[in-house]
Amino acid sequence: MVIDDQGAGERLDKLLTEALEEESVSRTQVQEWIRSGHVQVDGRTVKPNYKVVPEDRISVTPPPTESTEIEPQDIALDVVYEDSDVIVINKPRGMVVHPAAGHPDGTLVNALMYHCKDLAGVGGELRPGIVHRIDKDTTGLLMAAKNDLAHHALADQLKAHTVTRKYIALVHGNLPHDHGTIDAPIGRDPQDRKLFKVTDRGGKHAVTHFAVLERLGDYTVVELKLETGRTHQIRVHMKYIGYPLAGDPVYGRNKTIALPGQALHAAVLGFKHPRSGEYLEFEASLPDDMRHELEGLRQR
Repeated sequence: MVIDDQGAGERLDKLLTEALEEESVSRTQVQEWIRSGHVQVDGRTVKPNYKVVPEDRISVTPPPTESTEIEPQDIALDVVYEDSDVIVINKPRGMVVHPAAGHPDGTLVNALMYHCKDLAGVGGELRPGIVHRIDKDTTGLLMAAKNDLAHHALADQLKAHTVTRKYIALVHGNLPHDHGTIDAPIGRDPQDRKLFKVTDRGGKHAVTHFAVLERLGDYTVVELKLETGRTHQIRVHMKYIGYPLAGDPVYGRNKTIALPGQALHAAVLGFKHPRSGEYLEFEASLPDDMRHELEGLRQR
């Protein structure tokens, strides 16, 4: 990583924590790496509070991780597509994608390890096969790789923003515009590091396109297309423009619908097959609980 003018003046530990956001590396971990020499600036060891300057060349060599066994678990999966390279799952509400603090098992990864016997080692110990995530209470389509070739190819498509990802959401309020684009950088909330917000200071480029599908009184059904894939991007962007997701316990308003989480569904997923190059696109119908809520709003 080479520092440009935009990043100049930032603390090294803060900068790296934000850069490693998708890897869920904590600031405490980053600070320990810096102190133990696993992070260097122009070949020298510095302190975590070192403030970077333009042209600083930062190298990171994470220490070896302790071996962590993930137990394969016989958990039912809604498999939309599968071949020897890739599997597409329709994830239910409430399922965590990979093991983490508070969720050591019962995750999609545990289920995939049971379903795909040769998945171990693909993409990392704690996230075998996983190339992207959706939140615990977001439903819908998610792809996973079954070998290293597929993992690299799918990850490259995500980085190049060539994967089609369309979501259906129910939001508070009546959106005045039929369609639009939210182009606003997203970074961690300094008041609560578990949350994210739109911020120019350390925020990463984030773009969400929206189109109104249906207006239901005090609510609007929208289709959202991700151009980038920041953590909590849709939830943060919709809150930012004043139309937060219904049912969202973190970024939403007071609970007014019966859903046990945000009304957000990953409805369409499209990508080039990692081996053949053929474009594949899949669609998943709304989950029953979200469909029931929409039917109730239509009858008001």
